[in-house]
Amino acid sequence: MNVSASSLSLTVADIDASRDFLCTHLGYEVAMAQDGFASLTREDAAVDIVLLRKGTAVLPAEQRDRDAGGLILALTVPDLDAEEARLRAAGAPITMPLREEPWGERLFQLTDPNGVVVQLVEWAVPDHPADPDEDTTLHVLTPSTESVTVSPNATMTGLAAPSRGSAELSTWTVAMDAGATGPEHSISREQVWTVTAGALEVTCDGRTEKVSAGQTLILPADLVRRIHAPARAEVHVSMRSDGVASVPGTEGTRELPWAR
Repeated sequence: MNVSASSLSLTVADIDASRDFLCTHLGYEVAMAQDGFASLTREDAAVDIVLLRKGTAVLPAEQRDRDAGGLILALTVPDLDAEEARLRAAGAPITMPLREEPWGERLFQLTDPNGVVVQLVEWAVPDHPADPDEDTTLHVLTPSTESVTVSPNATMTGLAAPSRGSAELSTWTVAMDAGATGPEHSISREQVWTVTAGALEVTCDGRTEKVSAGQTLILPADLVRRIHAPARAEVHVSMRSDGVASVPGTEGTRELPWAR
């Protein structure tokens, strides 16, 4: 037997609701659709999904009135923390928060409008003795779409981080459109910002500085800052990887997914 493709067929009451959920939050695209039917696909290794309206005649008679319950659509992704942050920011219905199981599985779950449970999974890399013939002194990293986090004010692209091979430091790029202003916040670790294009206006501890392309700004730890881009700007940022953010007037701290 030679299998050329695979798909998961889901029987749902509202095809449009599940189609919009999967396309909006999980990057699926409509390959074909007719009344009572939609075929969704992605360009990566994710399984294709076929949505069939409940009661469709193509279904076995004993299954025509059953919903797609009792199953979980599990998708393994790199950088699970970034996906969780992206989906929370988008208002996606996260019905099981991020958790880690003893066997090394990290996961969280969403539920679509028809009750279909989608589980995003990341597997921990098991510890193993160092191979004396393996060169562990050099890592070459290439940015990918999985390391990109988009917020209302900026786009962060993760470069080096513990999840991508570094031991202590994290680096990433920030792109801000003209007129964008980030919220007031502080970071628990010192950061170094080098503007590579455009300019920023940075207010920190009551002092405002304009930082132009080619200049570097050192932001001390734990001081409240606000970043504004008078014109489109691009920046390279570096920090110890354990830094977390705090927002004045709120409790607790927030991780930086692109730095983990």
